[in-house]
Amino acid sequence: MENPLIMENPDNTLQVATAGEALIDLILQPDGRYEPCIGGAVFNLTRALARQGIGTLYLNPLSGDRFGRQLAAALASDGVQLAHPQPVMQSTSLALVGVDDEGHPDYAFYREGVADRAITAESLIQSCRQAPALQMVCTGALALAPEDAPHYLPWLRTQREAGTLVVVDANLRPSVMPDLEAYRRHVQAVMQQADVLKVSDEDLEHLATPGGDALARAQHLLDATSARLLVLTLGAQGACLFTRDGRQWRAREAMPLEVVDTVGAGDCFLAGLLAALLTDDGAGRGLTGAAALQAPLDDAAGRRLLAHALASASLCVMRRGCVPPTRAEVQARVEQNPCVSG
Repeated sequence: MENPLIMENPDNTLQVATAGEALIDLILQPDGRYEPCIGGAVFNLTRALARQGIGTLYLNPLSGDRFGRQLAAALASDGVQLAHPQPVMQSTSLALVGVDDEGHPDYAFYREGVADRAITAESLIQSCRQAPALQMVCTGALALAPEDAPHYLPWLRTQREAGTLVVVDANLRPSVMPDLEAYRRHVQAVMQQADVLKVSDEDLEHLATPGGDALARAQHLLDATSARLLVLTLGAQGACLFTRDGRQWRAREAMPLEVVDTVGAGDCFLAGLLAALLTDDGAGRGLTGAAALQAPLDDAAGRRLLAHALASASLCVMRRGCVPPTRAEVQARVEQNPCVSG
């Protein structure tokens, strides 16, 4: 039987390449046990893009250990292509995850000498060159560790120079970065390479971005970079989309959600936004990816991007763990549960 996820993109043209962590979340249970679950922000984003019909290439190696095989199997089942199909000897990254009473996760990472960090700038660049139809590259989260700068920064510069859309998800983890100032400086350097930025209100706090509130901080950050689009997530208050030419849209769910947990919510939000950006809006313009951002977004386009992103995140938080929705599920939610402005 054919995989219905792969059938949503039958020729599986590679549109997006992702680079960053793929790991095992060891999630603390009420009885004190730790349950292993596949995860990592970039891994979640990669699966979420593929499940929404986007041809996706994952650039980092995976381990040949039991956990690495689980990660590879999950990516394959969702239709993701691996730049390194052969496993490496390094072990899989691990994260210890606790969830507070409001469903928010906290993390401790074990990532020295691990498989997903066994990369070079040249390997990332070469893998992208072998995907000639590539429109977009994405990174963020743990890939923003300063010690990994020699790998990711030259790759991002090369992609941007080639005209490929660069997407950076700040998704900061300050608790596991020993030198917070060096971390901030490096995140700022990476964001200078971005065409599309995603940040949360918490990310802006961690970056010490000036401004009286989250929206003012987000605008300041956009002004300080050359990004064409910035999206700010505000938890239960929804999200806001900013453009280089001064346009702004804000939206939230019309009704409160039955939140199971928020693991992967931001990753699925970004996948929904990018999937909408890479998909023809049906209005006859036919502009997607980088071409869609060459001209100013109109009101309908801005609302469409936010609606798909919010629907994708909402479906995630109503499920246990990160189970990214399919394109059909997101479209159905957009139609049945329209979000509201403000």
